[in-house]
Amino acid sequence: MKLALHWQILGAIALAVFIFGPLSGFGIDESVVGFSLLGAYEFIGTLFINALKMIIVPLIMSAIISGVAGMGSGEGVGRLGLKTVVYYVMTSFFAIMVGLILVNIIQPGVVDGQPAKDFLSLPPQTYADSITAKAEGKGMGDIAAIFIRMVPTNIVQAASDGQMLGIIFFSLLFGFFMLKTVERQRQTLVNFWDGLHHTMMHITLFIMKFAPIGVLGLVAKVVTETIQNESFSQAIGALFAFFITVLLALLAHMFIILPLVLKYLGKIDNPFRHHKAMFDAILTAFSTASSSATLPVTLECVQKNAKVSEKTSSFVLPLGATVNMDGTALYECVVVIFLLQAYGADLSFAVQLTVVITALLTSIGVAGIPSASLVAITVILSTVGLPAEAVGLVWVTDRLLDMCRTAVNVFSDSCGAVVIASSEGEEPLRDA
Repeated sequence: MKLALHWQILGAIALAVFIFGPLSGFGIDESVVGFSLLGAYEFIGTLFINALKMIIVPLIMSAIISGVAGMGSGEGVGRLGLKTVVYYVMTSFFAIMVGLILVNIIQPGVVDGQPAKDFLSLPPQTYADSITAKAEGKGMGDIAAIFIRMVPTNIVQAASDGQMLGIIFFSLLFGFFMLKTVERQRQTLVNFWDGLHHTMMHITLFIMKFAPIGVLGLVAKVVTETIQNESFSQAIGALFAFFITVLLALLAHMFIILPLVLKYLGKIDNPFRHHKAMFDAILTAFSTASSSATLPVTLECVQKNAKVSEKTSSFVLPLGATVNMDGTALYECVVVIFLLQAYGADLSFAVQLTVVITALLTSIGVAGIPSASLVAITVILSTVGLPAEAVGLVWVTDRLLDMCRTAVNVFSDSCGAVVIASSEGEEPLRDA
């Protein structure tokens, strides 16, 4: 009997964590096996990620254009767009508030009633320097650059550079005005984009057959590097409370807040059925730590398992993979409050409100900033008066938490598709 894909992926994660990662992490060197195990893991993982990224642009363009064409009118596009944006802003705000409440209750930055800065071993300064260098010159003014990226000067260059906002905006325009052409031309274009979309989904299914192997390489590499990282063993004790705070907040958002959103906004009687429907996508997001790379799997799960129409999912999910980052927004908030606690800095209502607002804004454009959330965090740190180098403190735990928050990001996107589909008169999660 053939195992379901999610069981294959879970098995690959278990092998990576308990066998292959420790095998290379604890000193099985090249002279024993004849080649670098870490290099082999990196090769396998990179190959899988590249295969997923290869199909992102044609998949997103064909999905959005086909979705817009399926709506049939500009009124339908505007209505769906407004609902999508409102949902994404709302859930990101909820996520930030969950993180804010837990970090204030647990107070991971305080040890025995004192700021924890004296108890924390900073990782090598080069990490912080690297992040700071990439963030140099960035500030709140870069929020405006998000809107600039929406209108690329060259759509081919935007596709090459992976500027998803520009691709999405162009695809929305193309799909809308495609419907304004004469019948013969319109039908030819609709057939072309529909055919391309279904072809891309078939390619996605083919690539996903190799997902367990790719996941094995990705996770084994992370385990190996974590074991070999000396600073991890030095800092793990002091950072454990911070790690647990983020993890609890992410779990609370994923298993309490989002199910409530599904129940009361999506009108789903048993919202936990959606976790089962999205299991493959959640595992893929956890393994790849990339919402964009997981998009093909998310689309498949939402359409086939959650029973959301292609029209709705093809519009909502590509936009969500670019701008909806619940887990990232939550993480940014917790990191900054944790560092404020650790440095014994001001934690007034005004400061915390500034963190909430800035985390909400930067999470929207985080995909366009080098080094993703870590650099976005430096923007918030400068806003509240902390040195940007302080972000190096959380570097040692970032990769593991990145995998967790990406899974939350993707699950929130899928919940948005269900909620919006329900508001459009569909019946998502029927028989799921």
